[in-house]
Amino acid sequence: MTTAVLDDATTVVRTRTAGAPIPLVRLVAVELRKMFDTRSGFWLMASIVITSVLATAALIVFADDAELTFDNFAAAIGIPMTVILPMIGILAVTSEWTQRSGLTTFTLVPHRGRVLGAKLLAAVTVGVVAMVVALAVGTLGTLVGSAVTGLDPVWNSSPGEFLHIVLGSVLGMLLGFTLGVLVRNSSGAIVTYFVYTLVLPPLLGLLAANQAWFRDLQPWVDLQFAQMPLFNGALSTEQWQQLASAGTLWLLVPLGVGLLLVRRAEVK
Repeated sequence: MTTAVLDDATTVVRTRTAGAPIPLVRLVAVELRKMFDTRSGFWLMASIVITSVLATAALIVFADDAELTFDNFAAAIGIPMTVILPMIGILAVTSEWTQRSGLTTFTLVPHRGRVLGAKLLAAVTVGVVAMVVALAVGTLGTLVGSAVTGLDPVWNSSPGEFLHIVLGSVLGMLLGFTLGVLVRNSSGAIVTYFVYTLVLPPLLGLLAANQAWFRDLQPWVDLQFAQMPLFNGALSTEQWQQLASAGTLWLLVPLGVGLLLVRRAEVK
């Protein structure tokens, strides 16, 4: 508090000190809680476990005895994960604009970059935990399958291969997060994601099949093509470089553009 004397009158000027910024850990915890608060968010998270169990049960019921290996269980569980995790990344961002809670969020935390960083960490955390859950369900499925068939369990996937699968799944989630930052609308970002995953790969494949110059270029610019080795085993040095190149083109550059747009976007 500061006191000044002017014309025999005392004027009291109170100065207010700025409060400490909200810790990043608390912001991440809030964003994680927001993912489960709504009914749709809860069931989206629950679908990770539900689809993992259904995929495991389907493989046990319909697959041949020789195919009940850990690698096949992991592949069966990974198929729905490639759809669910990007949706989580999209909704983690677009919920602020679609549900019109952005004004409250960015009033409490004016620095939009910190909010988006917390959303990104929360989404990646969910993605990694989801893959751990998938690993547990796949392990259980392998044990149950071996008990049903009377054969020894086949553990034909190494920890390194599992880490590659986790990385590939997290990259898919990051693509969804990037689209959410760019579009900032749930339905628009979801449609854009399915266009990217279902329409663009066949077109790029057709171009590579008919144009020799693009055949060698495709691994460097096509993110889905560059991600495929992550789910098929070890990567060579060149394949890691191709993944970095395609990831920069489809993830880092669009995310940087999206962050600039978010900083200037009007929040209603």
